[in-house]
Amino acid sequence: MTPVGVLGAGAFGTALAISMARQGPVTLWARDAGHARDMARTRENPARLPGARLPDALTPAADIAALAGCGPILLAVPMQRLRQVLADHRDRLAGHPLVACCKGIELQTGLGPLAVIAQVLPGATAALLTGPSFAADIARGLPTALTLACADADAGRALQARLSTANLRLYRSTDTLGAELGGALKNVIAIACGAVIGAGLGDSARAALMTRGYAEMQRLALARGARPETLAGLSGFGDLALTCTSELSRNYRLGLALGRGEGFDPAITVEGAATARAVAGADHGVDLPITDCVVGLLDGTLSMSGATETLLARPLKEE
Repeated sequence: MTPVGVLGAGAFGTALAISMARQGPVTLWARDAGHARDMARTRENPARLPGARLPDALTPAADIAALAGCGPILLAVPMQRLRQVLADHRDRLAGHPLVACCKGIELQTGLGPLAVIAQVLPGATAALLTGPSFAADIARGLPTALTLACADADAGRALQARLSTANLRLYRSTDTLGAELGGALKNVIAIACGAVIGAGLGDSARAALMTRGYAEMQRLALARGARPETLAGLSGFGDLALTCTSELSRNYRLGLALGRGEGFDPAITVEGAATARAVAGADHGVDLPITDCVVGLLDGTLSMSGATETLLARPLKEE
């Protein structure tokens, strides 16, 4: 069986590599040679995914050439670094099906991961793996279901068959835009929900905000041409439900810190912060009151009480 390649040895990349190595060979690329050697020696990734054992079929590597013998390559890197990683390794990645595993919108361009891949590697077979998934759960072998979005239906079927595992059930979609936007926008709503709980506004307020946040996600996604059923699926509603209710979500934890008036480690990647700014800074012709409040909280131009007042004072209307 041709190995699956995973580019990026953070928590999520390692978890995906562990899951897929339970059924076949996997090469996991880490940009730091010392990190790759430590994983090969200890069969763990303690800094990123403590307690998860690396299967024997998983081979850590620091030389990008190790991915040459792989079939599909999963791109498990932060959204805001994706373009540079693709450009740095363009020649090595050419010819491989590329599966983006990041959720977000590029701050400088407003593009999602598949659009970035298309710009850097025109003609590449590209797909997106997204949905409700925490790295720790996947690494432990706990079950979940994800969306595999690929514009090429035949390529999507082949990738679905190759990448599905005993604990990862993949559902196909050709609505790549809807899958991109669902995975990106739910992070913004998760920050807002974390802020609500951090400020002590209660579970009822969080439920209301999740619901209105979902409506906001739909307004923007449908205005840009996504299909409504995609937002109602795993990549939209499913991921929203997970990310808005668990402290395992970095976006939710950032929101908690904002609601409590506490600092947050800037070294932690929080995709929803960049996505909120990218969306709020673009002219979509769509009303995005929750996103605007999140940007205000992030930038310090709006207090938690001010955000609450802003949302509650909006004109009354039909649902």
